[in-house]
Amino acid sequence: MPARSLPVPDGLVGTRVDAALAKMLGFSRTFAAEVTDAGGVTVDGRSAAKSDRLPPGSWLEVTWEDKRAPEVVPLAVPDFGVVHQDDDIVVVDKPAGVAAHPSTGWEGPTVLGALAAAGVHTATTGPAERQGIVHRLDVGTSGLMVVAKSERAYTTLKRAFKERTVDKIYHTVVQGHPDPLAGTIDAPIGRHRSHSWKFAVTADGKDSVTHYETLEAFPGASLLEIHLETGRTHQIRVHMAAHRHPCVGDPLYGADPTLSAKLGLIRQWLHAHELSFAHPLTGDWVTFTSDYPADLAHALTVLRGE
Repeated sequence: MPARSLPVPDGLVGTRVDAALAKMLGFSRTFAAEVTDAGGVTVDGRSAAKSDRLPPGSWLEVTWEDKRAPEVVPLAVPDFGVVHQDDDIVVVDKPAGVAAHPSTGWEGPTVLGALAAAGVHTATTGPAERQGIVHRLDVGTSGLMVVAKSERAYTTLKRAFKERTVDKIYHTVVQGHPDPLAGTIDAPIGRHRSHSWKFAVTADGKDSVTHYETLEAFPGASLLEIHLETGRTHQIRVHMAAHRHPCVGDPLYGADPTLSAKLGLIRQWLHAHELSFAHPLTGDWVTFTSDYPADLAHALTVLRGE
């Protein structure tokens, strides 16, 4: 079992334990939190919590178990759709409950596993468990993803997402009625200070811009079209919650569980509806769309019937 004993450098005094471990030992923040929660960290001989702040002159003792590297396991996924495929790209319609790629702690189905089960080979650039992945959707978000099959497509698409030349349109149902009915939320997003799985609007976060427009209003809820200018983790969910209109069905960011139950939702009403980009081989502008899956369509039917 690996273990380290080391002093806290002056530059990390006052830093959270999990953040300090990430910087000092190269852990992910999630793994650092898991090690701390498991009792693997002491500060000057006392057991530490992940949110504790490191005092000056302190000494850390860290013990952990190495985790097996995630790997792609071929696994067919019901309702997994291939919208388009050629020699360079494959555009998929991802169901909710499916991760983009394997990761530590996730044992469910993945996009790469579903593609492997279907005999689709992806680009080989990058870590083995993320080969071909140029962007991601949350596990609980359904809709369109493009995956690179060739190395040329991987490089070109990664650059396109970084330079924000990809058009990403989402539809979401939020609680209440945004005022104004259309607008822009420009607020930086970073990790939540006290919850390792959440993100939040923070002063020191990364720049994040969300454009929204109301498509339809219901009693107590609204269907919005979202244009993402940036692509931060949980961006739409964080921005709408900060705007006091959380995505319906999203308890992590404050959704009303009573409304979720009435609509039959067990995940956030959020769908990657349209994806447009320059094809990495031809340069032609291509656009793909995805219909709402059954659970989201049912929730809309209920709302429209009120």
